[in-house]
Amino acid sequence: MEAGVSGAAVDAPLARMVAVVERDGGRDEVAIEEPLEIRVDKAALTVTMRTPGHDEELALGFLYTEGLISEPHRAGPTADLAANIVEVEGPLVRDPGRRSFYTTSSCGVCGKGALEEVAVRAPRSRPGPLVDRALLADLPRRLLQPGFERTGGVHATGLFDASGQLLVVREDVGRHNAMDKVVGRALLDGLLPLHGRILCVSGRLSFELVQKAAMAGAPILVGVGAPSSLAIELAADRGLTLGGFARRGRVNIYAGAERVRG
Repeated sequence: MEAGVSGAAVDAPLARMVAVVERDGGRDEVAIEEPLEIRVDKAALTVTMRTPGHDEELALGFLYTEGLISEPHRAGPTADLAANIVEVEGPLVRDPGRRSFYTTSSCGVCGKGALEEVAVRAPRSRPGPLVDRALLADLPRRLLQPGFERTGGVHATGLFDASGQLLVVREDVGRHNAMDKVVGRALLDGLLPLHGRILCVSGRLSFELVQKAAMAGAPILVGVGAPSSLAIELAADRGLTLGGFARRGRVNIYAGAERVRG
């Protein structure tokens, strides 16, 4: 069943996400991981390791959160239907350069340079919404994660409205890919920027996830796990509310406490 803001939030193309492997005389279900090449006007831009499914959303969300597009673009398989390639029609709003994708935690770019780059691309968050702490703490429980339930090996990102209703959820072996898929879906549905909405992730809160939330215009980002120091610094700089360790009815607020009630 396809996720979308006008319908149910469940989305589980499990046949494409899960593989069965033999182990110790038994069988396990594991998450599929394959490379995806993103091309723009037939030129290769980047390759990411992802769980198959919603590849067009992933490509568009990636381009949007990198500041390379500002509106939906046509995206889909190549003309020859080559596997693991998504072709996006240009033009891009700026030249991506030789390699400008600085946001992965292992890239070695200094924090100051990364913060300055995001500040150029992402405006500060608008005020609001005001939400109950208990609601933020409960959001991970509301994430629908059939892929995780089957494999234990995928991350999830959920998009919620201010009342806590789940609008869109995506799963992927890469936490950044799950976020990009949600942003790509929101772009196609005309929901960007995500003013007044909430993003929730199933794992830790890295710099790149805060960067993507900021680029998407989300005022609130909540995670089950811990934030990094640079993630907190970026959230404060861009005016985001950042909540971590959301579990068992509690959540720690690391930035933007003015949006949290109670």
